[in-house]
Amino acid sequence: MIEIKAVIMSGGKGTRLRPLTCNIPKPMVPIMNKPVMEYSVNLLKSYGIEDIAVTLHYMPSSIIDYFGNGEQFGVKMNYYIEESPLGTGGSVKNAEEFLDSTFLVVSGDAFTNMDFQKALDFHKKKKSKATLVLKREPIPLEYGVVITDENGRITRFLEKPSWGEVFSDTINTGIYILEPEVLDYYKKGENFDFSKDLFPRLLKDNVPMYGYVTEEYWNDIGDINSYIKTHEDLLNKRVHADFKSEEIEDGIWVGDGTLIERGVQIIPPVYIGKNCIIKNGTVLDSDTVIGDNSYIDNNCSLKRTIMWDTVFLSKDVETRKAIICDSVQIKDHVKLFEGSVIGSSSTVLKRAVVSPNIKIWPHKLIEENTKVNENLVWGSKVSKNIFGSRNIGGNINIDINPEFATRLGSSYATVVSKDGVVIVSSDEHNSSKLVKNSLVSGILSTGAKVIDISDATLPMCRFAVRYFSGNGGIHISSNSNDKNMIQIELINKSGANIDRNFERKIENAFSSEGFTRCNGDRIEDVTRIYSFSSMYIREGRKLLKNESTIKRENPKVMISSISGKILLLARKYLESIGCQVTSRQLENAGESELKAISREVVEGSFDLGLFYSENGENMTLIDDKGNVMDREKFSLLSILMGLKSGELDKIVVPYNFPRVVEDLVRDYGGKVYLTKTNLADLLNEIFKQGSIYQYIINFDAILGTGKILDYLVSYKIKLSDLIEQLPVYYYVKGQVKCPWEEKGRILRYIIENDDNPIETVEGARIVNDKGWVLILPDNEKPIFNIYAEGFSEEYAEELSNLYYEKINEILSER
Repeated sequence: MIEIKAVIMSGGKGTRLRPLTCNIPKPMVPIMNKPVMEYSVNLLKSYGIEDIAVTLHYMPSSIIDYFGNGEQFGVKMNYYIEESPLGTGGSVKNAEEFLDSTFLVVSGDAFTNMDFQKALDFHKKKKSKATLVLKREPIPLEYGVVITDENGRITRFLEKPSWGEVFSDTINTGIYILEPEVLDYYKKGENFDFSKDLFPRLLKDNVPMYGYVTEEYWNDIGDINSYIKTHEDLLNKRVHADFKSEEIEDGIWVGDGTLIERGVQIIPPVYIGKNCIIKNGTVLDSDTVIGDNSYIDNNCSLKRTIMWDTVFLSKDVETRKAIICDSVQIKDHVKLFEGSVIGSSSTVLKRAVVSPNIKIWPHKLIEENTKVNENLVWGSKVSKNIFGSRNIGGNINIDINPEFATRLGSSYATVVSKDGVVIVSSDEHNSSKLVKNSLVSGILSTGAKVIDISDATLPMCRFAVRYFSGNGGIHISSNSNDKNMIQIELINKSGANIDRNFERKIENAFSSEGFTRCNGDRIEDVTRIYSFSSMYIREGRKLLKNESTIKRENPKVMISSISGKILLLARKYLESIGCQVTSRQLENAGESELKAISREVVEGSFDLGLFYSENGENMTLIDDKGNVMDREKFSLLSILMGLKSGELDKIVVPYNFPRVVEDLVRDYGGKVYLTKTNLADLLNEIFKQGSIYQYIINFDAILGTGKILDYLVSYKIKLSDLIEQLPVYYYVKGQVKCPWEEKGRILRYIIENDDNPIETVEGARIVNDKGWVLILPDNEKPIFNIYAEGFSEEYAEELSNLYYEKINEILSER
């Protein structure tokens, strides 16, 4: 028996579990007809832990009314209610008078059967002040990752990492064994979090803090999918727990007073509560749970369905992996498809169909013959991230429809500023304009102001945000080769893409529909600017130091793009500064097209050739000899020009960039700033350092062309001769396939077993005296990206191949 006290943290709202948690707090959500918190109480009692504090905030009376003083459960309950949220650490500190010795902290909304005695023995053996219970998780992106040394001592924390930061697959379960003095860092009533605030301070002060890796079952009931998974694991006996109903056959549990007619077919595992009636012809298929006091009429078919208490199903109802909350009535011939949730006290009338993944909030009426394709009243995307690696993408009217765009606009404006100014723009395609108009509606509904610069490029939108001192911007574009594909770029007030923290705030607002709504008299008019391209070109010309020289030299420029709109804008700008312009609109942007442009540059004696990306952000540069520059060499060229002209001394490059840049910058007395490889981090650091020259050339292709010509005429040099001045380097890129669930294990193995020095800023960068290689998990694909630089081309290839083979070897050992 364990002689310590316990704290159950039970203040969470369970936003991602809605509509399950609309009427009850998250710890009261039922698992096999019992509140999930009851399993934690019973587990504590089984280890002799009977003195329990419960921290409460959201709907506290629901928990207090159910558990009372704890006597019914063989424990003593003490309740500590937060008037306002205090964070995980602050909520426990709120109970400090209860905490007079070593204590255990558990979450009231997680399901586990862990051995508390083993964890406490580990805590005492290590003389730890704070022990975190850890669990191995193949895909740890939605959890806090904890890194320990060979003795189990914690060395690093990462909150909800990206794939590039997954250096371990051990995650924080939210179960802790603590000594009371660790809470002395804060005062009672202060808001602080264990993972974000207290534990990093303990780590910084070298307080003994260890991670105990449990092999027992643990699942955070954080969203709909994990809620369903816990039921399936219990039904299939992957984890043991005591149920209210009796197991009458292997995998079939039936409660007292339940009547099952002779013609009912039950395919285990199935759990049925007490006092239920199930009529003839009904099929209860595997992984189905029926709550107490429920009625199921003739010829229904249920599979992987979870029903709460007092649910009424009429005849011929069909459900597949659905959740039906308490006191719901489902009428004849209704179909509930996979992932659908029906909130408490709702009624679904005859022949209605609820589509996959649709959520119906409590107390709703679904009319007869209705097909529900949208969340009713309150929406939830549950655990789905709406952002990709740099933007939001999807098919028009499927992934991105007007309703989605309106909600996104409201979410963005709410997070940015309720009275802010948002710049919006789109390309010339009608599908982009449709999405833009819906976004504008959502933004205006919050009371924010909108400046619409109409048909524009992404760099024009970035420029407009800065020019008008906006709070942010949104640009929408389509793909010329696939008009159904839409891209939405969200921009912050600096003009850079929003970072991951900003994205999470938007996703939270989007999923909970927790956005601002204003009164009708506060809805603003849209300010529309139809000639913004002229303003953009005018301001772009002001960036040039030698426009008169460009006009005098009259350089010949070959431009190409898939987008006719980009070509028109580029021609207008380049001709305004004195260039002879020839343009080619391409159907594709493959290697053969670039070779054709290259030949034309040489044959036509052009000073340079360019291929502009469809959004106007990037360029592929071709010199006067027809050489096509790759991305890294072009970036180095822009840095060299900036250093030589004195317009650049703070250089920002991504972590995977060739390190030859450090020698180049050092020669000119500059400084290199490394960022993570995602676009948001790179652009935000560029603007933070004031490296506008670097931004213009690398991310505003049309105005960047002007800056290149400005340099060439100023120094009276051909582009090919300037390229000759670049330092020699040997750099290769590769990829290796890797299942999502193996990425954390692979990185951890490499970090723990490689003899070379390793950096873990992003991915794993292995360094030796001859070169380096970076192993970087891809955020959107089941692959690792491999980048290598060496003292020779052969060695760079050798490094890349070595780790390609090593990853495949580790994968094969599983």
